[in-house]
Amino acid sequence: MSIPSAANVRFWPIMIAIFFGAFLSILGISTINVALTIFMSDFHASLSTVQWTLTGFMLSLGTIAPLTGYLGDKFGFKNVYLYAMVGFVAFSLLCGFAWNIESLIVFRILQGIFTGLILPATMTIIFQVIPRDRQPFAVSIWGLSAMLAPAFGPTISGWLIEQFSWHWLFFINVPIGILAIAFIAVMIPSYRIGSPSKLDKLGLFTVVISSASLLVALSEGRAWGWGSGKTIGLFAVGVVFLIAFIALELRSKNPLLNLRVFGNYRFSITLVANTIITISLYSGTLLVPLFLQNVQQTTAMDTGLILLPSSLIMALAMPIAGKIYPRVGAKWMTFAGLVLIIFGSYEMTQLHTGSSHIYIILWMAVRNLGVSLAAAATSTAGMEEIGPSMVGHASSVTNWVRNVGGSFAIALFTSLLASHTLTHAAELTQSGEGNAQTIPLLSFTMSVNDVFLIATFIAVAAIPFTLMIRKKLLAAKTESVAA
Repeated sequence: MSIPSAANVRFWPIMIAIFFGAFLSILGISTINVALTIFMSDFHASLSTVQWTLTGFMLSLGTIAPLTGYLGDKFGFKNVYLYAMVGFVAFSLLCGFAWNIESLIVFRILQGIFTGLILPATMTIIFQVIPRDRQPFAVSIWGLSAMLAPAFGPTISGWLIEQFSWHWLFFINVPIGILAIAFIAVMIPSYRIGSPSKLDKLGLFTVVISSASLLVALSEGRAWGWGSGKTIGLFAVGVVFLIAFIALELRSKNPLLNLRVFGNYRFSITLVANTIITISLYSGTLLVPLFLQNVQQTTAMDTGLILLPSSLIMALAMPIAGKIYPRVGAKWMTFAGLVLIIFGSYEMTQLHTGSSHIYIILWMAVRNLGVSLAAAATSTAGMEEIGPSMVGHASSVTNWVRNVGGSFAIALFTSLLASHTLTHAAELTQSGEGNAQTIPLLSFTMSVNDVFLIATFIAVAAIPFTLMIRKKLLAAKTESVAA
């Protein structure tokens, strides 16, 4: 079935169906952040083990994304979205019944496989079905759904944990997911662009091995030693297989992930900036709940409430960003967002054990407002010059790079947090500052500040790429470039 004409497109029904899917897929990440400390206590596991409920999920998000273009061409993106949501609901249920940390990690990884299809599928539907003049607003709504999840996720998570148990972090997805499945089936039109191609099995194998090797090396490098044979070996395997994957995809007639989209200058530059923004965002969502619960002994519910205002600002700013984007343009809107992210992140490097919650709310709000502006601009700008037939692959590339970058960031930040905590604890003990009760709190706080400082530098690294964003090509020229 061909793409529906603009006259037959029902904008709001389609966007409502897309909204639910994007909301749930991000909710799967944001609810877990508040629960990491709970998992450590209930399962008697270390942070390095528990963080795999998040990094394993993120890894499967990233590694499955390259399949979206192939599956969309073969079955249609509506069907990919529909069945991905079915899988998400099923494994959410299994996560809720997990009996130990190992089973929870396994079910989270499997849940992530289906979740990883949702965001690229929904983005593709927007750029294939929604009329071009309404696409920036559609992307802002898509972004709003993804931002509302971290806005309400920690608060919902805290309430569910306090009133029931952590199991309900996953059970809550079931009724909402079933509603989303019904909306997808009824509201999104069936269509297909392009023809199915043969599955690039070798490409899939190399990208999975590469991503898994690099992530394990980053996650376990501190425990094994950064100079150990296992760590260096995994890094080497990851890099070799990544190079092999890139070479295979560029030579293949039917690539798993069409890397030729990087030939579009605007797409490439904005994707780099967007990935850096994503990495910087995850620093806040990971570090603040750990600081509040481990240092200030804040309850899960109160942690969610503290995170709520800044996350709401991030969510509510997305539609506004979509409206002002055509007037301001990608370059300066992204630049303004980055300035806010950098300023807010730097102020979060000044935390101490008695930092007020107002201080945290204020500077997290500044960071998140910047994330809204920059993410909305780069997400839209990167896809504007891609033709409809290539949108599926461009969306897959975007989500692959962002999710893998996000999983690497979480692994790296967690590792740095643990190693810097030990270093600061040793320094404080040697200098005689503090005592057995205060040294763990002081060293953890100092390490949180260190990681926020690294996140600040990461955000600064996005500025040169932002200044390189050029104006959108004319429509006629755009189609020729996209083709």
